Amino acid sequence: MKFEEVQRTVELRTSFRYLAPPARLHAGAGSISQIYSEAQRIGAKRAFIVASNTLSRTTNLVDKVREALREFHVGTFDGAKKESPIPTVMAGVDAVKAAKPDLIVVIGGGSAVITARAITIIVGEGKTIEEMYTKHIPGQAPLVYRADKPKIPNILVNTTPTTGADRGGAAVYDVVAPHRKELYDPKTRPLALIADPEALLTAPDDLYFATSLGTLSIGAIQQPDLTPLSFADYRQAHELALVNLPKLRDNPKDGEARLQLFIACYLINRASQSTYNIQGRNKTTGLGRQIRYMYPEIDQGMVGAAMLVTHMRINQEIMTEGQARLAEVLGVRRPGMSDMDAAEAAITYVAAFQNSLGLSTRLRDLGVKKEDFRKLAEMDVTEPGFGQGMNRVTDIDELIGILEMSW
Repeated sequence: MKFEEVQRTVELRTSFRYLAPPARLHAGAGSISQIYSEAQRIGAKRAFIVASNTLSRTTNLVDKVREALREFHVGTFDGAKKESPIPTVMAGVDAVKAAKPDLIVVIGGGSAVITARAITIIVGEGKTIEEMYTKHIPGQAPLVYRADKPKIPNILVNTTPTTGADRGGAAVYDVVAPHRKELYDPKTRPLALIADPEALLTAPDDLYFATSLGTLSIGAIQQPDLTPLSFADYRQAHELALVNLPKLRDNPKDGEARLQLFIACYLINRASQSTYNIQGRNKTTGLGRQIRYMYPEIDQGMVGAAMLVTHMRINQEIMTEGQARLAEVLGVRRPGMSDMDAAEAAITYVAAFQNSLGLSTRLRDLGVKKEDFRKLAEMDVTEPGFGQGMNRVTDIDELIGILEMSW
């Protein structure tokens, strides 16, 4: 085979701005012990722990972190919950105000991380969520509150993979629409992240596997105008996922696989924010989030897997070139294939890979009911979606059609 037959042109941007958040990542066995030295490094004397109640009740990880903090520990709030509901966040705000810490140590997955970040913003700014959450006005740019006051620094002890770890924003859940209220402050990015297998192994097997499903970065690799830095991170994360998701399925207690999948999520997070990419052309929806709100037992990874192939299908003509690039990354593009044929090969591969993992790839398998489709579509239309791009689907009938394709 000639070299020219396998050489592909991947169009990558060469004009961009690069942002490298200054967080330090400690990975590997014994990393929890690094918390004390990180606290010393910034001169902290009063460390406060934020964790979930489930983690606190079912594991001894909070005790281990408390021991690692030694004399610095001044209190614990273990009430963090899934989707970070506002009453829970405000209870944490009261606990932090009472303890007056100069460092927050977060233990857990995405819910604990987001809850702690929201607490930090509210305590630091001294204002209400209603005053600070990002307002979405049709036809206008989002109105983002400028949070300019100092914030309590934080360190994360992660228990699950999450692409939201090294970020500066938080989204809390409100029973009053808009249900997702976003708070943003880049000063809340963590000083350090701890990825210790001992902590990662505390997460239930099914939960860890479900939260790891986002490591495939299928959608990201398809986007146009990726920079060399973001493309490299997305591609490496994808390769880690292809190798380690099957390992984790076969052996849920494989600490090495859990760590590799956490690192994959870290790479995706870095890729998504290290450069400011142009919004993609692909059709997007917030249906997955609405399904999670209506069916709390369904988590983000599960609904994402169930709708993944459908999203690829509805974007096949729009994102043909990007899906052909994905086929190259997956190694399924053959010489002489058109972009459309390569896109079809990529979709076929993704569907087969999901099936090999035994995933529920239809919404019906997750318990989503057809009679809820219209309500889900109506909820999504009225719910603003920050960062969902210019082609977010807002037609109720089209949204119902997408749900039917996924069902």
